[in-house]
Amino acid sequence: MAKAPLPMRDGVAPSYLWLPEGQWPDLLTFLVAYYPDVTEASWRERMARSDVVDGDGNPLAPHSAYKRGMRIFYYRELDAETPIPFEEEVLFMDEHLVVVDKPHFLPMIPTGRFLHETLLVRLKKKLGEEELTPIHRLDRETAGVVIFSRRQDSRGAYQSMFQKRVIEKEYEALAPRLHGRDFPFTYRSRMIDGDKFFIMKEEPGEPNSETLIDVIEHRADCTLYRLQPHTGRKHQLRLHLASLGIPIVNDAFYPVALPCKQDDVSQPLKLLARRIAFTDPLSGERREFSSRRSL
Repeated sequence: MAKAPLPMRDGVAPSYLWLPEGQWPDLLTFLVAYYPDVTEASWRERMARSDVVDGDGNPLAPHSAYKRGMRIFYYRELDAETPIPFEEEVLFMDEHLVVVDKPHFLPMIPTGRFLHETLLVRLKKKLGEEELTPIHRLDRETAGVVIFSRRQDSRGAYQSMFQKRVIEKEYEALAPRLHGRDFPFTYRSRMIDGDKFFIMKEEPGEPNSETLIDVIEHRADCTLYRLQPHTGRKHQLRLHLASLGIPIVNDAFYPVALPCKQDDVSQPLKLLARRIAFTDPLSGERREFSSRRSL
């Protein structure tokens, strides 16, 4: 994609929208209807600051004509955002990659009520890099190793490793002790979207998810497990352990979705992306990165 006509600001890259089919008397009327959570006054202020522009960088005004197919650029803004009191750590950086140890509760990318308090925006702010992009994702609730791409020209080579499943991923989880199984063993199931938009569930049929489960140590009140997912389904590890009757400690989604805890950060999900290893597709070197956190 061509360079955006607005610069990165305080770690936030401009958002854009292709104007859809429709008849509107002017651009402001459309924006107020299309983004009901943003007030008319807010759009007027942004336009007065020249923070809403077309693809060539020309400022747009409230009375600007609505043109189907035009691309507009603007900055996403939040009125108030609760600070997340945990810090990420950069483990490694070269000309292509940034490897980060993510804390619990920090979302990967801007979404919903999170913008500046996301790993991507924090890193863009610290490193001053507009092209920084996550190659894979971790849930907001999960801590551990995650990899970012610094360059668009080499990003595809690294993304393809995840698509081809040639990445070694190892997680750790604290959960109740599982009886009646010989370790290690492989758990397989068919996962599909659940009845609520944010959760997954299992159904009979051909498995599409697979996790190797082993024990690291038994503790007084729970067990520390080593989990190696051979597939990358959303919430795979959380659902698999819950289905085995040993939900991960402090899991608010599985086996039952609990009411949202909003800004409560007192009970982190006991799931950690401990290690990632792979053969670098550009250099051929063996790469291995491990989290410095513990459960």
